[in-house]
Amino acid sequence: MNRAIYRIVDANYNRAREGLRIAEEFCRFALDNEQLATECKQCRHRLSSAVSKLDTQKLISSRDTENDVGCGVQIAEQMKRESLEDCVTAGLARTTEALRAISEAVSVINSELAGEFEKLRYDCYTLEKNISIYGFPAVKFSKARLYCIITVQNGMDALKIAQSCASGGADCLQLRAKEICDSELLPLAREFVHICKQNNVISIINDRADIAIAADADGVHLGQNDLPADEIRKMQLKPLIIGMSTHSMTELASAADQKLHYVGAGSVFSTNTKQQVEICGLDYVSKAVEYLKDKNIEAVAIGGITLENIDDVLRAGAKRIAVSSCVCNANDPGEVCKELKQRIEKYI
Repeated sequence: MNRAIYRIVDANYNRAREGLRIAEEFCRFALDNEQLATECKQCRHRLSSAVSKLDTQKLISSRDTENDVGCGVQIAEQMKRESLEDCVTAGLARTTEALRAISEAVSVINSELAGEFEKLRYDCYTLEKNISIYGFPAVKFSKARLYCIITVQNGMDALKIAQSCASGGADCLQLRAKEICDSELLPLAREFVHICKQNNVISIINDRADIAIAADADGVHLGQNDLPADEIRKMQLKPLIIGMSTHSMTELASAADQKLHYVGAGSVFSTNTKQQVEICGLDYVSKAVEYLKDKNIEAVAIGGITLENIDDVLRAGAKRIAVSSCVCNANDPGEVCKELKQRIEKYI
């Protein structure tokens, strides 16, 4: 029976390490997130440290892979993965399952050590949550280069513009509707999100986290006076992309503390979308990009950007551009998006 316990520990120790390793590599190479990668590594080392308190020679000598009846058992599509995120989710699920198995088996011979494995299991649940909430949306938003803000105004067809922008190459669309009531906004937001899903475009709702959640949008964009990001994370039904407008280095530093996925850096130029807004200029774009480069938060240049000045913004260091009037007031928003996207891609 003692040999069986060591076989259980050995098999599940390897399984748990493997699961933590794929999570760590995802955080290193897909997210470039040092903090999350470090958390994964610390869990692996804690696991190894706890296992080392057992007789490691017994662990090795009890291993019998050739005669393990479980090695040949196959479940249909058990290794089917559609994304790296799927790999991480599966890996961390294996890790927590393995830790529970180790804890149960070790409790027979060392109840105190079993408690260490239980504590690690719960810490891995938290790690999985952090990677899901901060990491998965970050990967999704990292692909966005052209961000179009559809500002709802009298006499315009917001959904038609959204469809045109999506077809023209926009990577992310934001619905900004300040003047309509909730009973009109929610169905509009749901149609907007549907268009984005059909075109594989990120959907963002301006200001209203409740509408974003109800409409199943990918994210919400916040102003300086909106709900804090942590409060929105308590409300969300799935990991949301969360962004925020910033107009100064002070606001940028405060936004970075909220562990956002992106910030709007602007207004770069004067804009018709917001009449009373501080003009930050190209210098702020450059400073924001530099400040955020090691903080796992993307900078999106915003405010008065057009085909005439986008090259200046890109030369200032911006890799993501947000436009509004430039597309909303165009005769053919899709064609404008195509040209904007071509300009951006020249600098990437």
